[in-house]
Amino acid sequence: MTKQELFEQIQAKKSFLCVGLDTDVNKIPEFMFDEYEDPIFEFNKAIIDATADLCVAYKPNLAFYESMGLSGWDVLDRTVDYIRTKYPEQFIIADAKRGDIGNTSAMYARTFLGNMNFDAITVAPYMGEDSVTPFLTYEDKWVILLALTSNKGAFDFQFIRDAETGERLFEKTLKASQQWGNDENMMYVVGATKADMLTDIRQIVPDHFLLVPGVGAQGGSLEEVAKYGMNSTCGLLVNSSRQIIYASSESDYAKAARREAEKVQTEMEFLLKQAELI
Repeated sequence: MTKQELFEQIQAKKSFLCVGLDTDVNKIPEFMFDEYEDPIFEFNKAIIDATADLCVAYKPNLAFYESMGLSGWDVLDRTVDYIRTKYPEQFIIADAKRGDIGNTSAMYARTFLGNMNFDAITVAPYMGEDSVTPFLTYEDKWVILLALTSNKGAFDFQFIRDAETGERLFEKTLKASQQWGNDENMMYVVGATKADMLTDIRQIVPDHFLLVPGVGAQGGSLEEVAKYGMNSTCGLLVNSSRQIIYASSESDYAKAARREAEKVQTEMEFLLKQAELI
């Protein structure tokens, strides 16, 4: 999917919502284990069907599928195929946080961007350029580079300042990575709990899309994210996982997920209108 196509979906749906499919076998409704042979896949399908018209992206977090072994990989593959087949307009992100020496990264890229046909993959930049560039060789696919994360451990390293330049590590990452990709194939992860940093980030990467986790259960403010992070093509994919997919643990879980997604989409529509993007 191209940048323009993604923006057109945002305008059409009046939403920049990404629904995180962090499907935990210990959190889905208990009745599903009695009713379905494959409860995880059925849960994903129901969540997708309930929210597809309200969001522009889905983001399966691979840890939740890898933890189930081979059956988890099968569920992940069928979930992606289900979205591709029924909702081809959706942008699908592999939240994998990969990043290794070049030949290993090339295999990760082949797995997720080639064989499994994700639109994008999250990548850790710590090992530098040659660990990232293999992911950038796929046409109309995206690397989403970790820049400034929403967890409290972000302060351990990401804010360390260079003694000579005064630049923080996340700022050095943003600047260095401009030599690897561009705003047509690279996005950045910026946590919503660090929304006050978005002004600084936008000075470095004004035109790139940002994937923003941390709104909802983690306490980030959607209004602040839009205020400091939105650009002329919206430039934001705001992820919500637990608040939406676990809105109910009863038989109404899909309806409850839709209600939560509608609340977010309604606020996003207002923010897009306020920015005169729709």
